[in-house]
Amino acid sequence: MHVKYLKTPDLVIGADTIVTIENDILEKPSDKQDAYRMLSRLSGKEHSVFTGVALVYCDVKMGAENELEFSVITFYEETKVKFADLSEELLWEYIDSGEPLDKAGGYGIQALGGMLVEWVHGDFLNVVGFPLNHFCKKLGELHNPPTERPIQRIKYDSIPYVETFEGLSDTEPSLPDSKNNLPGHLNTRTAAVDMVCIWSHGNKNIPESQQNSEKEAELIKIAALPSVASVNVEFPHRIAELLDGFKASKALFAASKLKVFDILACQGALTASQMADKVVASVSGMERLLDSCVALGLLEKNGVGESLYYNSALANLYLVSDSDYSLHGYIIHSNDVLYPLFTYLESAVREGTNRHHCMFGKNTVDLFKNSYNDTDVKLRFMTAMHSIARFTAKDVTTAFDLSKFKTACDLGGCTGAFAHELVNQYREMRVTVFDLPDVIEKVNHFIPTNQQDSQVFFTAGDFFKDDLPEADLYILARILHDISEEKVHMLLKKIYEICKPGGGLLISEIILDEDRVAPLRVILQSLSMTPGKQRNGVEYKQLVENHGFTQVQIKHTGNFLDAILCIKQ
Repeated sequence: MHVKYLKTPDLVIGADTIVTIENDILEKPSDKQDAYRMLSRLSGKEHSVFTGVALVYCDVKMGAENELEFSVITFYEETKVKFADLSEELLWEYIDSGEPLDKAGGYGIQALGGMLVEWVHGDFLNVVGFPLNHFCKKLGELHNPPTERPIQRIKYDSIPYVETFEGLSDTEPSLPDSKNNLPGHLNTRTAAVDMVCIWSHGNKNIPESQQNSEKEAELIKIAALPSVASVNVEFPHRIAELLDGFKASKALFAASKLKVFDILACQGALTASQMADKVVASVSGMERLLDSCVALGLLEKNGVGESLYYNSALANLYLVSDSDYSLHGYIIHSNDVLYPLFTYLESAVREGTNRHHCMFGKNTVDLFKNSYNDTDVKLRFMTAMHSIARFTAKDVTTAFDLSKFKTACDLGGCTGAFAHELVNQYREMRVTVFDLPDVIEKVNHFIPTNQQDSQVFFTAGDFFKDDLPEADLYILARILHDISEEKVHMLLKKIYEICKPGGGLLISEIILDEDRVAPLRVILQSLSMTPGKQRNGVEYKQLVENHGFTQVQIKHTGNFLDAILCIKQ
């Protein structure tokens, strides 16, 4: 290849993008029917978008005028994408636009195809077709590679004038004037001595005699610093736990999502290969997941050779989906909603707002209503709330003696799990669950009609806009922490006005300690950056008293939720 006119290095970039789902590659559709097949398969599911990139760097070979030498760097980027549930009408409207026919996977996220996407986890531009951020990093490595030779250091009798770090020695300089009694070995302080050298170079306008005296003084200070080697540093166990914390959570989420605990509850002990067959997974991957669950205390195993895995007592009680105390619903909610949300924590902290719009394309103001517009999202959210309500209801309903209240209204009571526990504890009480129409219509999905207590009633409505049902006791469980101050005051004012003298308000939330640093779960929950805020006991007491309620009692239950009871005089 003739290169006499090639004045600068040349870079050739090659890239291609594919869409994959369930180990199948979806290329560009051949026709509209093929596009329909692809998009139907992606509907409501998570898939991956891969872009492979090759960088070929060309340069004149040393000592040869007409030859090139090539450096090749290859890499790929993966982005997870979740489609919303697509109606037939929406599918064909998009297909008829013609956009899918020249796009891998049958959609272009940067154009009309963006309306099909529920969330993106990773590099958005990778889905568009080129992972720009990853490319820039590789380009930087290509043009500014790390030095391959070690930094050479030379011993000096005095501090040298330096242009770079390369002239500095691992054996420390000694001062020319021995009266300073400076130690001869400062090996653990090399970096600090280097900084003094740089300081002297950056202060050329200072007289040399003054520089020398100030440098000597700095080196004396450095000599007084304790040697790193002499400090007994303990291993940071707590930090190590935090570093691996997300891995442990994700192992729990993955096992729950794959229904590992449910399968073992039904089938008994299974090998990794048997479990892999049941969930359609690789044997090696499943074995690693099961061993991780054993290490976390979620599973147990025995046997020589191919081990048998079975649920621990902890898993049978809390992780099997149909257990009375199951947290399965909330675990899936944590995996599908909270975990992806927290990947945007840095920007959420900078702006002080949640990242729902980044992750799911939802308007923060109408988050709950937007969630209820999608049937699958609605059921997942309701399942999570049902899970927490069943788990906490007994401790909250028995935190105080509520027997004097004959009727109650659970505002935002969702599936009625809390209401059913309330009438189970107080057999003469009648409870109305007041929630949005989209919620009420799905209640039978969680508690079949033939299992519902005759003392529990469901009424559809919006407690911000509609009149509240009359009751002796009003209940707000997991509501106040999630809504703005304006809505908090509006709702409490509304409850106080309809509440009869002697009537009560039962609030169920996680209550902060006085210093606002515990319990940890509420501190971490606050990072969701909802419009509301977490409060301690004093703040909740002041809040309800400002709206006229008295006789405020606070009870820490030891469960996920605590309880506050107050009375209208």
